[in-house]
Amino acid sequence: MSNLWRASFWVLLGGSLILALSLGIRHGFGLFLAPTSAEFGWGRETFAFAIALQNLIWGLAQPFAGAIADRFGALRVVIVGGLLYALGLLLMGLSDSALSLSLSAGLLIGIGLSGTSFSVILGVIGRAVQPEQRSMAMGIAAAAGSFGQFAMLPGSLGLIGWLGWSSALLVLGLLAALIVPLAGMLRDRPLPPQAGEQSLLEALREAGSHSGFWLLALGFFVCGFQVVFIGVHLPAYLVDQHLPALVGTTVLALVGLFNVFGTYIAGWLGGRLSKPRLLTALYLLRTVVIVAFVYSPLSVWSAYAFGVAMGLLWLSTVPLTNGTVATLFGVRNLSMLGGIVFLFHQLGAFLGGWLGGYLYDHTGSYELVWQISILLGLLAAALNWPVRERPVARLQAAGNLG
Repeated sequence: MSNLWRASFWVLLGGSLILALSLGIRHGFGLFLAPTSAEFGWGRETFAFAIALQNLIWGLAQPFAGAIADRFGALRVVIVGGLLYALGLLLMGLSDSALSLSLSAGLLIGIGLSGTSFSVILGVIGRAVQPEQRSMAMGIAAAAGSFGQFAMLPGSLGLIGWLGWSSALLVLGLLAALIVPLAGMLRDRPLPPQAGEQSLLEALREAGSHSGFWLLALGFFVCGFQVVFIGVHLPAYLVDQHLPALVGTTVLALVGLFNVFGTYIAGWLGGRLSKPRLLTALYLLRTVVIVAFVYSPLSVWSAYAFGVAMGLLWLSTVPLTNGTVATLFGVRNLSMLGGIVFLFHQLGAFLGGWLGGYLYDHTGSYELVWQISILLGLLAAALNWPVRERPVARLQAAGNLG
């Protein structure tokens, strides 16, 4: 085993475990909507707003966390993120008002996620592997995050049933603290400065003047809207349709399980086919799946089928989107540029999470939000189609895709 391969393996393993914890815990937040709201007599909008704020803060903090990781290495960023994530979960478990819930679940966990999730971790992995292995490595890490979503969800539900929602969050806070020692596996070495290298502002100007960058970002907005609306509100939606509460948990677990396969396959295909074309196909397939789910007779088995199909398409966009950014602009500023694209994802996530609660409280139904999700899916497919997967002129002239 060569030293280079061994180093890449440990970075990939550490990053995968961090993503499994970080995303696995987050995937179960929808399970806390009903018991928290019922205990304090809140409408669904209160909890939904806190989770929407979390996604917004996560997105706003992400470019800064990414820029720090690009320049100084990811270790400190991941450690601080892990500590804030754990503290946010502990305080979320003690929350008894809309303000305390927004500050803990929204502000602290949002910042914590910016240091422990895709943009920072995939940036580390992108620098650790060879360009031809990059899409596959990102797919493996994203698949590990997906497995965390599958594995953690029944655990979160079990903790709620055993200890109650408040104590369950305290236990999850202790689990999130494991991110701190795992950060030691990320032997991240940012690329050394080179003569004539881009400054931060030059990198921003280059990306900002590239139409493909903005098309990817706008498409990712739709991804955020859809996955957070579904992740937060689907369990309650299914209960409203007179299905047992366990069905919603099982559906989200199926999403996490089949997301493992979906993200791995997407990463594998991304190394062989056009990533923007694959993104177009993914968004079209998501639209078909949502239409079939919403407008077909609902049963336990149709809900499970939705979980399987949506799981295959859930985070498959992540390695393809980040991989395209790496191809276009190189990996020197990947965490920062990926963080900006991810900001758009989180703007969509804020809107999907909050709007689901707002429209439900005002109309008594999620129907309008499902319709918006369908229209946005078609828009995302159209946005990704024109993106061309060609390195910018600077990289072509240098003959260097890294």
